[in-house]
Amino acid sequence: MEMRNESSVEFKFGYFNVVRDLYSKTKNELRIMSRGRRHKLMLILLVCIFVFFFGSYKLQTCVEKLSSFNVHAYSDDGKFHYDRNMPLIFIGGVPRSGTTLMRAILDAHPDVRCGQETRVVPRILQMRQHWIKSTKESIRLSEAGVGGHVLDSAIAAFILEIIVKHGEPAPRLCNKDPLTLKYGDYLIDLFPNSKFIFMVRDGRATVHSIVSRKVTITGFDLTNYEQCLKKWNEAVSIMYQKCVRVGPKRCMIVYYEQLVLHPKTWMTQILKFLDLDWDDSVLHHDELINKPGGVVLSKVERSSDQVIKPINVEALKKWQQHFPEDVLKNAADVAPMLARLGYDPYIYKPDYGSPDALVRNNTNLISTNSQVWQERAEKLLSLKNAFDPVVNDDSEKSKAEPASANNGSEQKASVESAKT
Repeated sequence: MEMRNESSVEFKFGYFNVVRDLYSKTKNELRIMSRGRRHKLMLILLVCIFVFFFGSYKLQTCVEKLSSFNVHAYSDDGKFHYDRNMPLIFIGGVPRSGTTLMRAILDAHPDVRCGQETRVVPRILQMRQHWIKSTKESIRLSEAGVGGHVLDSAIAAFILEIIVKHGEPAPRLCNKDPLTLKYGDYLIDLFPNSKFIFMVRDGRATVHSIVSRKVTITGFDLTNYEQCLKKWNEAVSIMYQKCVRVGPKRCMIVYYEQLVLHPKTWMTQILKFLDLDWDDSVLHHDELINKPGGVVLSKVERSSDQVIKPINVEALKKWQQHFPEDVLKNAADVAPMLARLGYDPYIYKPDYGSPDALVRNNTNLISTNSQVWQERAEKLLSLKNAFDPVVNDDSEKSKAEPASANNGSEQKASVESAKT
């Protein structure tokens, strides 16, 4: 009897440590959420502590309930039912590679809702990776009865709840937390019918954008172009491998340059890949910005002031005038993924192609009415700046996991994404 009590205490203590760890990692995100959402997530954590710590239910019973976890949401169109078998859409890539544009375009589709970055989804995935990689922590969790199946069920329930409830209901839901693609093979286990859009952009352009717009990513030194290019290479290499591992039926590479040059061609392919019907609204996402059922922009995301514009090629070659020449000369050695992804590191001013008539017209209109678009961007940025004292505080800066290249050979991509 004494041994049983000791084991029970050990189990409860182990689970309590997991819940405590989860709370400490996500409390900053909870603090900036709306009161209603914050209270719901706090309630989930409190229920978990009460149920498991005080032993009201057996662990296996809870695991079975989590395994069949489903979420209901309501809208004017009726009730939506979501579960782990639903065809979720995950948009990933290195930040500043067009992920926000991609989610804005999909948000314009009447059957899709992506919404802003949740921030907590990659956190919980990173935590799980830490638990699994740490031999010491894995033993502790195993001894506490919190094995892989328990964690998987709980994490899937957590992610599904966040994706469903952080925005309006829709027939198809998607998530745009760029670094989640680093865990693509794990996510496909949790959500077997999900699909991934892997946004790829010339690493030199991505790095210039990260540096010039001061995008905080852990591990990136914003004063050192070469170091940032190396970090880009490491991050995109991991995501590339995950995309290949998931397979071409589940992961599609989309080149940012080709998307903005030929949006109709690429959106036709993307919607087919996602099993969605064509809708012209995906070519005019700018007309649905912050409108009911349209594209809701975050006041704190770095790309929001850019995606208010129609699809254009303004940003396509900006990097070419600012990238340090000495770094360009070493790009092939520093970032071998450039060549792997089809970018020639020895061409310092590449021509990505000619834009379609729609894009050419959009770009000309933006140039002609530059003052109007500048005022719109400044208005959005003024709202963003009101949040800066909180959002840009050192204790709450983005803590994206430092990207590090996996050892071992890389497979050549066999993905549904040949460059046009």
